[in-house]
Amino acid sequence: MKRQIVTFAAVGVINTATYYCLYLLFLTWLPYLAAHILAFLLSMIGSFFLNARFTYRTRPTWRKFLLFPLTNVTNFLITTAGVYVIVDVLHAGSRFAPLLASAAAIPVTFVVSRWVMLPRSIA
Repeated sequence: MKRQIVTFAAVGVINTATYYCLYLLFLTWLPYLAAHILAFLLSMIGSFFLNARFTYRTRPTWRKFLLFPLTNVTNFLITTAGVYVIVDVLHAGSRFAPLLASAAAIPVTFVVSRWVMLPRSIA
């Protein structure tokens, strides 16, 4: 399980970098929430395949792919609320808001993704 946690963290860094680059790209022509949602969805697809291959060493299936978004529901809700609070309530700017908002949901995302990818394991 230690290897899975370390690999999950490495995939998370890659996924966050992918998300953030896409977010900045989309931010040039979309409102920040639309840029956030689109970047989040695209990076989640990449995260599924990276986690299947490297973190859990399991074959990606349609069932797992369709369940994988459950792993990010909490992450999505926390980061979306966080981005909104940072930008609209705290007026701290939209460039770094997603990076600040995403950290809180990481442990929950690991537990749920392990449950989806390795259904017989106890997370």
